[in-house]
Amino acid sequence: MTDDDLLRYSRHLLLDEIGIEGQQRLLDGRALVIGAGGLGSPVALYLASAGVGRITLIDHDTVSLTNLQRQIAHDMASLHRPKVLSAAERMVALNPGVNVRALPEKADAELLDLEVPDADVVIDCTDNFTTRHLVNAACVRHGKPLVSGAAIGFDGQISVYDSRSREQPCYACLFPPESGFEDVACSTMGVFAPLVGIVGSMQAAEALKLLAGIGEPLAGRLLMLDGRRMQWSEIALQRDRECTVCGG
Repeated sequence: MTDDDLLRYSRHLLLDEIGIEGQQRLLDGRALVIGAGGLGSPVALYLASAGVGRITLIDHDTVSLTNLQRQIAHDMASLHRPKVLSAAERMVALNPGVNVRALPEKADAELLDLEVPDADVVIDCTDNFTTRHLVNAACVRHGKPLVSGAAIGFDGQISVYDSRSREQPCYACLFPPESGFEDVACSTMGVFAPLVGIVGSMQAAEALKLLAGIGEPLAGRLLMLDGRRMQWSEIALQRDRECTVCGG
């Protein structure tokens, strides 16, 4: 680390759990963020500010006026631009020391099989079950930890699915792809603006913990937030031995 690094990350260095070694692991870390919208905005900004050395953003969408109510990585100057390019500019402006790759592409199985193996942690910030299942399947195939979050209305949830351990469940153990869950769009249900900030910040925290090798990850536990009462609840998750993705 340079003298500027020591100053920039000094508040991390003061934490016994992180220190110089943990911060160096962040600087050497590789994160893949899928989705640069409501959840992806705080995730991308916090990973950049914390000094994660290489961050890849994937999102095929462009910024619209309705996004600006909650997607804090973008502003009026970002309208109609690819979200990944807008977010990447904010990240580099915040911390020029990070290497940001912006891929304005749809996160399909082919692209995920190219990008997931190169990541140390994958953060799913998407808003539909189809993509979430593609991301989960790729993480299982390549043995990568997945930090998954969701937010709609006033309700949020977050968990870590760590397929490096054969005892840990994957996303499909909880939400089987064949179960027929229906997506609910923000355009019809709405979303409380700070909710994506709360869940996205927690996703960033879990990703940083995994990269730095500190604390206890949220693997095997699902946290659910009722934003109306600002009340968290937790349920324990078990691996489904019959899961069509990670079972067998």
